[in-house]
Amino acid sequence: MHLRKPVLLVVAHGSRDPRHAATVHALVRRVRALRPGLRVETGFLDFNIPSVQGVLESLAAEGVRDVVALPLLLIRAFHAKADIPAVLREAPPSLRVRQAEVLGPSPLLLSALEHRLYEAGLSPADKSSTGVVLASAGSSDPEAIAVIADIAREWWHTGWCAVRPAFASASLPRTEDAVRKLRALGCERVAVAPYVLAPGRLPDRIARGAAGADVLADVLGPAPEVARLLLRRYDEASVEALTRTRVGASA
Repeated sequence: MHLRKPVLLVVAHGSRDPRHAATVHALVRRVRALRPGLRVETGFLDFNIPSVQGVLESLAAEGVRDVVALPLLLIRAFHAKADIPAVLREAPPSLRVRQAEVLGPSPLLLSALEHRLYEAGLSPADKSSTGVVLASAGSSDPEAIAVIADIAREWWHTGWCAVRPAFASASLPRTEDAVRKLRALGCERVAVAPYVLAPGRLPDRIARGAAGADVLADVLGPAPEVARLLLRRYDEASVEALTRTRVGASA
């Protein structure tokens, strides 16, 4: 029996800042270019259209049966644990919807962060003398904060002078505080790497906090590593979804 691949639904948070949606759409275009035979749709939880619910209803009306909903999130926090599952539970009953894992943590994201830092002016030869602020949007979820700290430690072991986490909201330290600590530590230069996917209010706050740094990288956005990771998460979820379908069909 021929089984169609599930549709990939990229679930983005949404923002009043038009740069956010533009960046999400640029990333989705890159994903489509990497996997031309895969149908990829985009839905937003808030502020932008189409909404996730609207996309799901349209897919159901077309007769689509299987969907992998992929949260466009770097850490597993409130949106992945509560908001997105709640929206997906309201999907039309004809749809089988599986929520994929969030993007991070992943070595591909560390590669994307370095990609952005090198675009901003650093070189691989600068690593051992450069301290990096891993600047996240922040979260009130202790698990998410611990993950950012773990990522910073892992990234430090790849050869940087030091890597310190920072947060734009909800948690401490702030970006500017982490920059000062790296200066005091004696790193020759300090760089800020935003661990965020798209521009917006909190990334702008990170940028303001980076005023004392030597280098400020761009957001991850449609970096090629992010697009590849998105497809990896889709593949992981769709394999399990198709396996369940085969088991159900043969039962």
